[in-house]
Parts: sequence; C-alpha cells; structure tokens
Amino acid sequence: MDSLSPIPERRQNGGRPPRLLLCDHRGSRLAEKLRLGSRHPSEVSHSNRLRDSLLALASQDPDVLILDPLSATGRAELEVIEQERSRLGVPLLLVHSGLAGRELLANLNALGATHFDLIDRSAPLDEYWMRIQRLLEERRARNEIRELRHRAAHDDRTDLLRPAAFQTRLGEHFSAAQRHGLHLALVLIDLDGFGKVNKVHDHTIGDEVIQRVAEAVRRTLRVEDIAGRLGGDEFAVVLPYTKNTDAARVVERLREEINRLTGSFGEGRALVRVAASLGYETFDGRDLQSASELRAHAERALREAKTRGGNLAVYYRALLAGSESPATR
Repeated sequence: MDSLSPIPERRQNGGRPPRLLLCDHRGSRLAEKLRLGSRHPSEVSHSNRLRDSLLALASQDPDVLILDPLSATGRAELEVIEQERSRLGVPLLLVHSGLAGRELLANLNALGATHFDLIDRSAPLDEYWMRIQRLLEERRARNEIRELRHRAAHDDRTDLLRPAAFQTRLGEHFSAAQRHGLHLALVLIDLDGFGKVNKVHDHTIGDEVIQRVAEAVRRTLRVEDIAGRLGGDEFAVVLPYTKNTDAARVVERLREEINRLTGSFGEGRALVRVAASLGYETFDGRDLQSASELRAHAERALREAKTRGGNLAVYYRALLAGSESPATR
C-alpha cells in the first residue's frame, strides 16, 4: 500500500483534509488519473488487493472508500467489504463500466447497503470530484445528527445516559428479557455524604468526584451493560443477562471501585472520602410485571442501604427475606 498525491477536496472534518481510500482491485490505473488531476489537499491511500483494502479500511478511518472491483459485478468483494464498511459508517463510491452498474446496484441493494454512489470508470475527474464531495457532505451531516442525538441522550459532565434515555433503555431491556425469558438486574447508586463535599469544598471538587465516579462505574461494567446518571449524585446501571449471584459480584465491585476513589481532589489536593449506597433488584424474565416495578424494588433496597448507614449494598429480595445482602461492607 502506498500514499498518493491528493485529489480535489475542500477542507472538512475539523479542518484536516479528508482521507480517501482508493481500492483499485481491477488495476484500471485510477490512482494515476486522480493524481494527475489533483488541485487541492486531501489524503489518499491506495491498495490493489482485497486483503490490503480491508486492513486499510479498519486502520485508517477513511472518510470515503472508492472501490473499483476486480469482477464486473463485484459481488464477492462487496460481500466481504460491506459489513466492515457499514459498521464504520464509511460511504462508498463504487466504480463500474457500462451496463455492469445495474448489476452492481442490485448486489448492493441485496446486501442492504446504504450511503453509496456509483460512477462510470470513464467519467471525467470533475464527475469523480462531485460524487466524492457529495458523499463527504452527506457523511458530515449524518455525523452532526449523530452528535446531536448523543448530546441529547448523554449527560454533559459524565457522558452517561440522561434519566429519560436511561429509562427508555431500561424499558427496552426489560421487554426483551420478558419476551425471551432472560435474566436482568438493575442497580441504583447514591453517593454517601455528597452534599457535605459541596459545602466544605467548592463545586469544582464535587464535579471532579462525580466525573471520577462515572469513570469507575464505566470501568467496572461490560460492553453490553448500560449506565446512567439520574441526578446530582445518583447513578444507575442495567446488567443484561445477569442472574442474582452474578449481579451481587458486580455490585460489590462497583462499591469497592467507588471506595477506592477516596483521596485528593482538585488543585489544592483536598482530601475527600468517597463512598456509596447501592440497591439492586433482579428479574428472571417472569417474576415481575414491569420495568417500573423493577425500579421501585431497587429504590426500596437503596433506601434501606442508606438507612443502615451507607457504604453498603442491599438486594431487594434479601431484604424481603430478612437477611443481609450478598454484597456487604
């Protein structure tokens, strides 16, 4: 794989020239055509084998993929490339010749492909430029929409889900668990004595505590787990596919990770004790009627943990049975 001179492009993507990946599997010398006509900065990488193209797609984060397939229909290559391309959200400019464009389009539609365009191999350079520019602008618009949606759903300080978004995800997972008979756990977390932190220290210390707690929660969880910030010092976690014994272990790890945050905060290195109360409830796919009931049980367990002095985790069902939670101080 080698780097080539740029093809025409306006600066986008935060001011940097866009990255284009040219996969010339057919050996049609497209790279030379684009290089000879270049007038503006862009970063172009070139590959002529499918394996190299897949590696470049995964490692280089291109803004547009330009593919000239080895075969006229391109089906074999498209099947391999499409999954990775769609996962990364990279738009595709597919090069074809004459009537082969119809079959390429049919193959793309059969694969469920989106965010692509086709161009005849013999098209003038300005036509290539116009198609590439349009794909870049469409991707930028999609990214802006995605960013707006992310900001609407996530807390500014912690990047955890906001309350409404968290409740929506909890409802979705509860419905799926109920439909398929899957296990699920809900954990509620409330920091102990956090109000005193803001009274004794300035709010920048409190903000740093919240950020570090969010990071500790995120570190403790699996990829499939969901975390949200419900209020000033309140957090929540959904643990899909998790039975009560496994939930107890996760809850105890969460409590320990939060405890380990006790130490110095801020520029003045103020000493802050960090601890939390946790309440949790589990669902086996059949024994509760709604996500609201699951949350009400977890809230009841959390209140009990607070009543007992904090720095403690309480399991709702253990509370009903009159026994200590599997996760203790």
